[in-house]
Amino acid sequence: MSYDSSPSYPVPPHHPPHNSSPSYSTYPTQPTYPWAPQQPDPEPARQPNRHRHTALGHHSDLRVLRTAYRWQRRVATLTALGYFTLFLVLSAWAPAFMTREVADGLPLGLMLGLFQMPVTCVAIALYEYTARRGVDPIAERIRKQTELDTKRAEAGR
Repeated sequence: MSYDSSPSYPVPPHHPPHNSSPSYSTYPTQPTYPWAPQQPDPEPARQPNRHRHTALGHHSDLRVLRTAYRWQRRVATLTALGYFTLFLVLSAWAPAFMTREVADGLPLGLMLGLFQMPVTCVAIALYEYTARRGVDPIAERIRKQTELDTKRAEAGR
């Protein structure tokens, strides 16, 4: 098709040509011969390990803490759930035992059911006791060691 320059058709505006390729300075420099041997980048100088403790992720205290916490959970959970499971088993397979009267009109099953609340409180107290005695000192030791390692790392910078 040809361009009609008659007055009935307006002339499109003239735009300067657009350079679609950026200058060569914006590209990263590439070696002329990529198969030629390259000089290796110099490695940064390593500082000697001045700390006698290993990194916290590989610290043996974390394993000890996990073990203490696992033991704590098991003891408290088995205390509460063990008593409740015993109550359920006796209710299902020993109904004659559970209906035996202990006091004036108080069946053994009801008395054992009422003891569920004190046993739960004992499980909570046992959980807190084992936390204070076994888990918290280990966690505090790890916390202090982490603070010391952080201060040493900041001082070494």
